[in-house]
Amino acid sequence: MASAKPFSAAAGMLRSRLTSSLRHRGADATSRWTSPGHQVRPNGYFLNRTPLPPGQSRKWEDWELPCYVTSFLTIVILGVGLNAKPDLTLETWAHQKAIERLESQRLAASASDESD
Repeated sequence: MASAKPFSAAAGMLRSRLTSSLRHRGADATSRWTSPGHQVRPNGYFLNRTPLPPGQSRKWEDWELPCYVTSFLTIVILGVGLNAKPDLTLETWAHQKAIERLESQRLAASASDESD
């Protein structure tokens, strides 16, 4: 049976690395991902924006109108285009071929009945 010494050493090393990295994740400590002045604490409002005073409306930003218009037109074009596309499924093709085959068999049967 293998000795537990290497496993305990590896577990201890991993534990020390994790606990040291967890210690540095406080609000005041800097890390390699955030630096002081760049990390804004959430204030409890959506997108970290304080609500406007009553009776005042929010002004649209420059990107909002083109984004909304483009999104609406994309939905309309896709809706119309996907509903107007031809039905090219295998089942539809097989159904049409079966109808053609039955029609040709019916015509052949009626032609043979008329010749008799």
